[in-house]
Amino acid sequence: MNSGKKIIPVVIAVLLLGGAFFLGMSVGVSAHPAIQDVTTLSGKETGQLATVDFSPFWKAWSLINEKYVATHSTSTASDQERVYGAIKGMVDALGDPYTTFFPPADSEIFQSEISGNFEGVGMEVGEKDGVLVVIAALKNTPAERAGIQPGDKILKISDTSTANLNVDEAVKVIRGKKGTPVTFTILRDPVKDPFTVSVIRDVINIPTIDTKLRPDGVFVIQLYNFSATSPDLFRSALRQFVNSHSDKLILDLRGNPGGYLEAAVDMASWFLPTGSVVVTEDYGKGKDQQISRSRGYNIFNKDLKMVVLINGGSASASEILAGALSEHGVAKLVGQQSFGKGSVQELINLTPDTALKVTVARWLTPNGKSISNGGLTPDVEVKMTAEDVTTGKDPQMEAAANLLLGK
Repeated sequence: MNSGKKIIPVVIAVLLLGGAFFLGMSVGVSAHPAIQDVTTLSGKETGQLATVDFSPFWKAWSLINEKYVATHSTSTASDQERVYGAIKGMVDALGDPYTTFFPPADSEIFQSEISGNFEGVGMEVGEKDGVLVVIAALKNTPAERAGIQPGDKILKISDTSTANLNVDEAVKVIRGKKGTPVTFTILRDPVKDPFTVSVIRDVINIPTIDTKLRPDGVFVIQLYNFSATSPDLFRSALRQFVNSHSDKLILDLRGNPGGYLEAAVDMASWFLPTGSVVVTEDYGKGKDQQISRSRGYNIFNKDLKMVVLINGGSASASEILAGALSEHGVAKLVGQQSFGKGSVQELINLTPDTALKVTVARWLTPNGKSISNGGLTPDVEVKMTAEDVTTGKDPQMEAAANLLLGK
């Protein structure tokens, strides 16, 4: 029996856990141009591995017990704290920013974050090439209002350098009470010099979805995350699209950091036949792959014209959905390269008050591309300049609409 929970990436505003399953309900109406008619651990944790020499560890333990003298009153760790430190060191040696050990205090914080009961700045961070970077600032959050953008490299959090912080440690520093400030030292291409951005923490209300029918007849669904309620809300959005009698759909996944794997599979199922591969979880050599397939709601026919917008803030479940729709020929991708967050973590309780979040697999698109290997490349690349952001222009959206309109 698997005692862990699968999760997607670490989020400052919210961390979304996998596990939701939603039955599809038909949104069908007649005479529409785009509608068709129809882990527990292995047991080795209690014993010594034959291929590993633990004698240096136990010798160091004994020498510390025998010789160590505390230089001040706060420098003495209990035996249990030393065990936690050893586990942390072992995890850090992996060099994976998404594999983390949570001692009691950190485990409590993490559990509060994944339940949504916390205050913060409203953005997700990840690690790229050894640097802490912003994946996305969520809509209508302090981070977005302060002008933080996907791809921003975070060099310092207030007075704390990020050089030796993993993702979860950075989350811990950023997290704080409503009304308190946190300052980020940021390096942003193509700006040459770092600059600071001050953000006031607040209670984060996570948006999920927006819809609109453009004057040119193109229907837009903007999805901000893949939460437990997203599949139901997405179904309602598709109903609005159907009722609009448009056959041109833009799914905007820009700045969407992901969430539930099951939500992405459910959404893909509206466009793919039963059994079509949505994503494959690759657990490494000698282990069986786990394939997530379309549930076959598949209400749209070949007359559907669809574009998915992506950028550097599209990660995780966003990349799964966009990759599946692209590789099955349902939609074109427009925008910029996606983030490339294609690994799966499992949360395992080590004791009642400690936990290990460990990377257990990587995601592959239907054609076998590893999402972690550079993310998704758009069919039509359109960049957003700093001037576009400042003036409110959206050349990526206009390029997507023009593609659907045949311009």
